[in-house]
Amino acid sequence: MGAASKDQDSREFLAGIRIGDLCSGTVAEVTRSQGVTVTLDGFSARPLGTVWPLDVSWSWNRAAAVKVGQRITAEVIAIDLDQGQARLAMTAAENPELWTFLKSRRRGEILSGTIASIERFGVFVALDDGPDHPVFPGVGFITIPELAWQRFEEVSDVVQVGQRVSCEFLQFDTWNGEARLSLRATQPDPFQAFADSVTVGDTLQGQVTKLVPFGAFVRVSDGVEGLVHLQELASTPVAAPEDVVEAGDEVTVVVTEVDRERRRLALSRRQVSPDSR
Repeated sequence: MGAASKDQDSREFLAGIRIGDLCSGTVAEVTRSQGVTVTLDGFSARPLGTVWPLDVSWSWNRAAAVKVGQRITAEVIAIDLDQGQARLAMTAAENPELWTFLKSRRRGEILSGTIASIERFGVFVALDDGPDHPVFPGVGFITIPELAWQRFEEVSDVVQVGQRVSCEFLQFDTWNGEARLSLRATQPDPFQAFADSVTVGDTLQGQVTKLVPFGAFVRVSDGVEGLVHLQELASTPVAAPEDVVEAGDEVTVVVTEVDRERRRLALSRRQVSPDSR
């Protein structure tokens, strides 16, 4: 009965808190894997606040950011009444100007800035209207897939440091304190235009761009590639794509499937009529 009563008390306390509220409390425990538990002001029975490790600080030395017994202020970013937990982010209080800027962004909004750094995992963008980031070269970040619709070998083939860009805002990455952006979303999708112009059964000319164990990719239009599955590469079974084609080969293919939603194009060499070879 006592435990049930305490659970009810904690649910009632948490029910009075809203996402976005700033809460203060005392650090009860710090662990490397679980993060920080916090005894919130107004409810001393047990710690109800939890700060995940990546929500403790955006600085590299997160482990030194808090200690047991320390007073903290953090923003509520999620509430779980069933578990009796409020997930908190100390990063909101650590960098209020940056947090406010990122929270005010809306999906689909166009943000402009300058390419600040090119990394193997993506591109940092210094946004015109955004504050500086305490760790990264820019508060905006574009992942590799969001750089362009077409396939490319090097990021430098798409953007250069110092280049001006306008990107679509995708989401606020609270773990890293950055605005996830898309450069390709501001450009026409060549696949959709291509899909408007073809139907299943059409015969096309293309160039083999890449061989993979399960087939070969063929570029049939600017920015549009389709897969010729291994079993569709020839009229007789082949063990590997390089047995019948090489990168750079010009080939004739038949459209067997156009998937607009997943932007996938399936092709076949096996189904090409003899007259079209």
